[in-house]
Amino acid sequence: MTRRGFALLGRGIKEQRFLFWVSVLGSILFGFMTVADARVLGWATDHVIRPSFARGDVTEGALVTAIALFMAVAILRALGIVARRLIGGIVYYRLVAEYRRRVTRQYLSLPMSWHHRHPTGQLLSNANADVEGAWAVFMPLPMAIGVIAMLVAAVAEMVRADLVLTLVGLVVFPALFIINVFYQRWLSPKVAHAQSLRGSVSAVAHESFDGALVVKSLGRETDETDRFRDVSHELRDANIAVGRIRSLFDPLLEALPNIGILLVVVLGVGRVASGAADPGDVVAVAYLFTVVAFPVRAIGWVLGELPRSVVSWERVESVLQERGSMPYGTRTLPGTGPVRLGVEDLTFRFDDADRDVLRHISLDVEPGRVVAVVGATGSGKSTLTSLLTRLVDPQSGRITVDGVDVRDLTHDELARVIAVVPQGTFLFDDSVRENITLGADYSDDEVWSALRTVQAADFVAALPRGLDSELGERGTTLSGGQRQRLSLARALVRHPRLLVMDDATSAVDPEVEQRILKALAAQTSDGEGPTVLVVAYRKATIALADEVVFLDEGAIAARGSHEELVAASPDYSNLVNAYDQAREALS
Repeated sequence: MTRRGFALLGRGIKEQRFLFWVSVLGSILFGFMTVADARVLGWATDHVIRPSFARGDVTEGALVTAIALFMAVAILRALGIVARRLIGGIVYYRLVAEYRRRVTRQYLSLPMSWHHRHPTGQLLSNANADVEGAWAVFMPLPMAIGVIAMLVAAVAEMVRADLVLTLVGLVVFPALFIINVFYQRWLSPKVAHAQSLRGSVSAVAHESFDGALVVKSLGRETDETDRFRDVSHELRDANIAVGRIRSLFDPLLEALPNIGILLVVVLGVGRVASGAADPGDVVAVAYLFTVVAFPVRAIGWVLGELPRSVVSWERVESVLQERGSMPYGTRTLPGTGPVRLGVEDLTFRFDDADRDVLRHISLDVEPGRVVAVVGATGSGKSTLTSLLTRLVDPQSGRITVDGVDVRDLTHDELARVIAVVPQGTFLFDDSVRENITLGADYSDDEVWSALRTVQAADFVAALPRGLDSELGERGTTLSGGQRQRLSLARALVRHPRLLVMDDATSAVDPEVEQRILKALAAQTSDGEGPTVLVVAYRKATIALADEVVFLDEGAIAARGSHEELVAASPDYSNLVNAYDQAREALS
């Protein structure tokens, strides 16, 4: 644990080298001035206090000198404290900020298959609590390193004052380090368990917040509260176990230097009585032992914090060392307007799955065409849309845009060319404008144009502040259909050359949906809009497509126009006519 801890300290010091050593210099200044305080105290005892008692009055010059010395030392020590605490805090917060960014960038670079295996709550804990815990040791570290200089100076000053008293007092130090060894070995596994439970609590809380509608609508608040209570109590008990160990060792760490002081005072009285030592030396040594107690405690804080930092760092490092990031190419696509989409012998299965979700999919979509993908639940439609936008990559086969493999495109070019509107609509707690532009530099005219295409301009204009209206968390102030239309406008404002819609209008009125798709089809026929691939269920929507691709158990079962597939494929006909057939059976 100590070896891993010092490796972590070396990493942090290397990354914030200049500021860290400035804070250490401030701590060293504080340490030397604290020792100087003892020298001034001893001088004042022998040259001001004792002569004053002996004569019955105070020498004004000696008193002024003592006050001036005390003030000078105090000012310098205060400057050391400011440098130590302020700059040391900057080092800590810079490390936390930097590694939060690194963890977040790693999340963005890892493929969706990795995210599927890791709960959101755990990821939040890695980026928040674990990063903070990893670098928490840097709060006391500059002070601990700086006060080592204080410790050396204090021991040297004690030896100068009285060697015998120094040797007597220092017998407590071997005991101190032995206690720290046992402290770390006992504390480390309990800290590791507590840090792991932080991720569990975060995961349960995230699920509870995300599933609030389900929990409340089904009346399961009590059960969900109990679930959160159980894991919270487990974390509480783990933290209490850590606290118990600290409550046992902290008093020992505090008491040992005080025991040394008592030994010095008891022995010092006898040495003064025998004439072997001066009272000023005894006072100086006793005071220096109170000073020595501080660096000992500071070192103890570092050693006590080290197990938690190591455990937290290992959790952070496990994320940073993950492999499987999705590499991007260097190619771009010239020109504007709709693109040709090609899918060549595409096969995909999820990690640890026992069968392929998609099998040997081959598809060619001409520029400006509208293609509907139809299939029963579990046929692979949503997986196909994820592959088209490179949220995941296939095990075999490839996807091309204007003949270029999407894996050869740069990240920015892929986002510029292809836009996806997923099944689940997510809106941020922000204005309508920011939810559509996501901070990108689009004009209000472009935003309104996208809103008109998706039939959302009227309801946005009717909002209290138009584009500046706040939508609330997840867009709770809007209906499901309104949220879907804003999500679609978010994609269209980017002028994509290929638009992939994964059942993106399921909550929209059928009449409104027809107007949206007709507006998109009109744009593509003019050569301005994108090539469109839409996962559809409604028969009227499917009928608007230039071509229909029927997926069955991960393979293309049939292709053609809607009318052709109704006539040639009984499975397709049964699927798209299921609602009408059920209604006729009930009438």
